Amino acid sequence: MRYALLQGTLVALAAALLTAALPGSTPTRTVITGRVADATDDRPLAGARIELRGTRHATSSDADGRFRLTIPTDTRTGRQAVLVASLLGYEDQTVRVDLDADSIRVDIFLRPTSLRLEEMVVTGQRHAADAAAAAKLHAVPFSPTIESLPPPPAHHRPRPDWNTEAYDLIHENQFLAVATNPLSTFSIDVDRASYSNVRRFILRGERPPRDAVRIEEMINYFPYDYPEPRAGEPFSITTESSSAPWRPHHRLVRIGIQSPRVDLEDLPPGNFVFLLDVSGSMNSPDKLPLVKRALRLLVNELRPQDRVAIVVYAGAAGLALPSTPGDRKTEILDAIERLEAGGSTAGGAGLRLAYEVARKNHIAGGNNRVILATDGDFNVGVSSDSEMVRLVEERRREGTFLTVLGFGTGNLKDSKLEKIADYGNGNYAYVDDLLEARKVLVEEFGGTLLTVAKDVKLQVEFNPARVAAYRLIGYENRLLAAEDFNDDTKDAGELGAGHAVTALYEIIPIGVETDVEIRGVDSLRYSTPGRPSATSRGEELAYVKIRYKAPDADESRLLERPILDRGSEMSRDFTFAAAVAGFGMLLRDSPHRGALTLDDVVALAREGRGEDPEGYRGEFIRLVERFRPLAEDAQISATGR
Repeated sequence: MRYALLQGTLVALAAALLTAALPGSTPTRTVITGRVADATDDRPLAGARIELRGTRHATSSDADGRFRLTIPTDTRTGRQAVLVASLLGYEDQTVRVDLDADSIRVDIFLRPTSLRLEEMVVTGQRHAADAAAAAKLHAVPFSPTIESLPPPPAHHRPRPDWNTEAYDLIHENQFLAVATNPLSTFSIDVDRASYSNVRRFILRGERPPRDAVRIEEMINYFPYDYPEPRAGEPFSITTESSSAPWRPHHRLVRIGIQSPRVDLEDLPPGNFVFLLDVSGSMNSPDKLPLVKRALRLLVNELRPQDRVAIVVYAGAAGLALPSTPGDRKTEILDAIERLEAGGSTAGGAGLRLAYEVARKNHIAGGNNRVILATDGDFNVGVSSDSEMVRLVEERRREGTFLTVLGFGTGNLKDSKLEKIADYGNGNYAYVDDLLEARKVLVEEFGGTLLTVAKDVKLQVEFNPARVAAYRLIGYENRLLAAEDFNDDTKDAGELGAGHAVTALYEIIPIGVETDVEIRGVDSLRYSTPGRPSATSRGEELAYVKIRYKAPDADESRLLERPILDRGSEMSRDFTFAAAVAGFGMLLRDSPHRGALTLDDVVALAREGRGEDPEGYRGEFIRLVERFRPLAEDAQISATGR
């Protein structure tokens, strides 16, 4: 849907005749009716002007986006007319309509100007009224003012020839022998930042850095048709097995977890604190201007029982908006609109102030959350990863969770943002355009902003009678020691409302010849781990256990399920997840990719695409095709040909 919208809304999406003119008759007028809507979310747009080009005939859309325009015969110059639709904040849209009927229906979809960030011009002058309003920031003792520097116009801003983006090193999981390593334990991960970040690189014509590719986040970016949880359980568990597409003599196992989907009206009241980076590093069209437009989408979802405060930080931190009810949207939007970028980045001070504001406005039984929007370039005050982690760990115990939204290109501190989200009982998303903002903050509102289970850990015990070795695909930075599974003091991942988590294991069955290296230890003299049940549990490949806590609980609960090996047919969801995993391995140039090619990935993705109502899977297929010349260039460079 993303690219269908971006391309299809440049012209009118529909202009259809409802009634044909009678033979031999000439209509005395043509009545054009229709609807004007936002191309990104089909939201009706009020106040849009629709005019007949070259005439004085014009009308406006009403509160439901509907309009009616009558064109008399004497104003028609031919059998076609051109309508022009315009609205502040949107690109003008032209629509050609045939005038051989007396009644015509036209639907017009306007594209927000912010979707074309490369064409935006950010003005460097602040209106006096805005400057006066911005000066009213409520200061905290350590930060009396907020430094502001006007941004240069976007069209004068050269593409940076430097890159200080930071990613944690990933040591890819290897095959482990079941005889000596029967247990695989990890924390779940619902972050999706890696996929949108990878997409950003590919669309810019660049190969993503290897460590920017976190395969589990790419897989979990997409929705899957997992069943709803049973009554009394926080999530459902789905398992499936089949042949591995890249090594058919191996097996591939899918474990899926689905939390309950919650309607917006059923969500508990929210106490949200927007923590916004307005430092000089955010002075770019894909940063603060995009942040402001993204938050407008979220504000539109707020209810009267929700509350929002805005904390900003640059050279200092300040309260730009005290906690305000969600139905006072004009006040909230005005505070967002006044924000400008400039100064150094006192991220630690901002975090402290945001948590303090959240604490003062705490809602018992509500959704208390800090929403951080930044490029992660902290350079003043508390800035090291360890210091930031300690800060969010301290505050999460108060019941305030953290959502981190990464923005921008050139100095994205992905490693830092991922860490503070993980340790803050939160999630991390990378927002590269307004459509991604809509996905994260509107379509996945509950999953992004409401935690239904915390410290969720998964442990798989493999059956040594059926499995010689296994490899967990992805989750390298989420691995846990086996003993951590039963340790309730050990932090783990959080699961939001409507969130799904997918994990894939590649398995080498007993008796199968393989060319991969299997890691293990020498045989033990006095015992053989994992052997007691080596001849039992016929169909069981493995046994999965999941520990979790309720959001306000300190004691974990346990769910258990066997993983059965039945048949070789892959469901569409399983097939598509395998395609994404395969693409991730190709992006990482993984030694585990086998004979997999981009053609194989595309074929798998097309087979697993299914109905694809949101268009995300279709976008993935186009992204793989877009990557093809980058892969060919890399191959040529490596071979010297």
